[in-house]
Amino acid sequence: MTFSSITKLTTRRKQIQFQFYETLLIGIMGGVLFTLLHLPLAWMLGPLTVVFSWKLLSNRDLFWPVSFRNGGQMLLGYSMGLSFTIESARQIVHQLPSMAIITILMVGFGVVLSYFVSRITGINHPSAVMGTTPGGLSQMVVLSEDIKGAEPTIVTFMQTIRMLTVIFIVPTLSIHALSSESTGKKVSSIDMNAQMENGNFIEFTLIILIVLLVTSIALRIKCPTPWIIGPLLTSAILSISGFETPHLPSIFTVIAQLCLGVYLGLGIKVNMLGNWRKLLPLSFITGILIVGFALVLAYGLHILYPITMTTAFLCIAPGGLPEMGVTAHTVQADVSMVAAYQLFRVFFILFIVPIFLRRIFGMHDDVQKTVNTV
Repeated sequence: MTFSSITKLTTRRKQIQFQFYETLLIGIMGGVLFTLLHLPLAWMLGPLTVVFSWKLLSNRDLFWPVSFRNGGQMLLGYSMGLSFTIESARQIVHQLPSMAIITILMVGFGVVLSYFVSRITGINHPSAVMGTTPGGLSQMVVLSEDIKGAEPTIVTFMQTIRMLTVIFIVPTLSIHALSSESTGKKVSSIDMNAQMENGNFIEFTLIILIVLLVTSIALRIKCPTPWIIGPLLTSAILSISGFETPHLPSIFTVIAQLCLGVYLGLGIKVNMLGNWRKLLPLSFITGILIVGFALVLAYGLHILYPITMTTAFLCIAPGGLPEMGVTAHTVQADVSMVAAYQLFRVFFILFIVPIFLRRIFGMHDDVQKTVNTV
């Protein structure tokens, strides 16, 4: 390695370090700002909003390691798993038929919306279907690459707008409109202010090793969202088996939200399409309609089972597992039930929906991709 290349490498490392510190500072400022304004999910939505705004207005290059996102998901997954008990496990098994029916209805509603999106915007139907299906952003983008005719760029844009709509509207509704009834009615929730008082250092070290082992297995078998499912399954199984698992201090939840919020903010790319202004309002409207449909289904679930309206809404809301899990913690909803419903939808959309989409769109080789028409 020449002296010139070493100098360039050192300069590049310093540049990345400066970009990281700048991103961290902006993210913390966003969390503090949203906290002072008493806005919901301050340490996730605050960094998301401020980091995205700073990047858009300043046109500066920011940096945030993927490992920070993964670490945040592990903290949230572990915390959510602690809410599982034998009783909550029984309730989850009892509600499996409802999970399947509600998931099918949500996916079906997204398909109906995709028809109108396709007709109004002119994009092809496969892209519209993948863009309105209430799945995770990264999962739907990956699936769109396997569906003939689906354009990943369009799918990414539509799913991004839907995700932003959901994670801003759902926490606001849950905290300000629905959370008053959840106090004292929760089935099982976690005191996030609890410190690591249970167990000694050896037990805590053992739990960390088990979490890392299960997470590595989830990664090896290519499980969806492995960084959150691995810790969640570990702490849930340990909790159900009666093992005294230590609760995380509330500061860890703040750190996890910060890591996820900054990552989401950097991932938003508004100008990924040439004429994105045409698709933006329609993506926003479809996001609101999907949230409204989830609210209607949540009322039915609330009537059918002895769970609060807040818990029912967060179970069905078309957001990601980390976002809905954090909201469930905040409003003291039944975190185990929310996690179960959200995980069921993730697996259903990843393993069942593609089978039907490939049968419907897989035979049409002449479908023209329409990224240039949007």
